[in-house]
Amino acid sequence: MPLPETIPVRYTEEEAGYVSFRPVVRQNFRPHELLDMVLSVTGKDVGRIRQILRSGTVVFHFYRYWWTGFDVDEADLTGLLARFPDPDPSREFRGADCTMIAIESGATPPRPAVEVQKKTISHRRLFRRKSFWDALLAEASVGAVAYQGYSFVHHADLYRLDLTPEARARLTTAVASFVPRAQRKELQAIAHAARVAFICPRASA
Repeated sequence: MPLPETIPVRYTEEEAGYVSFRPVVRQNFRPHELLDMVLSVTGKDVGRIRQILRSGTVVFHFYRYWWTGFDVDEADLTGLLARFPDPDPSREFRGADCTMIAIESGATPPRPAVEVQKKTISHRRLFRRKSFWDALLAEASVGAVAYQGYSFVHHADLYRLDLTPEARARLTTAVASFVPRAQRKELQAIAHAARVAFICPRASA
């Protein structure tokens, strides 16, 4: 069966391990809005998407959403998914297109990535000719920036810069030199990072 034209959805804040007493919000979603949210969890995995639509529940951004589950034909779903972006390794890295970075840990087990807005690290301190963003782009110019894929969470292409010990040392020094003291805490993760992901939204996404 095809997707309904509108899907009544309820959602509330997720409270793991506890009975939630948070208020429940009700909202009608159009099919592309519900799919956009589910894609952020599954990617373009048709089997998992059909399973979630059938089960009628998904957790996204610390909220639990639920609806009356329904089945959808694989052919219909594939056609709808074709309207959403696909990874495109031919897209060249352009620092000007990026709006955020994610500092990814090399620890075991992996720690959550630290996401930092570009605007918070591109400001130049008084009497400084460079910013931390400039230092990152300098590393990207000499390192191998690799296309990592498309993120439905950020509606953006991701580019990965693997960090050598020397690069980590330079960036750790750059944090102390170019970042105001009040903003350094979240960037301290760079000292133990395995890589930095540049998050570059697509204009058409």
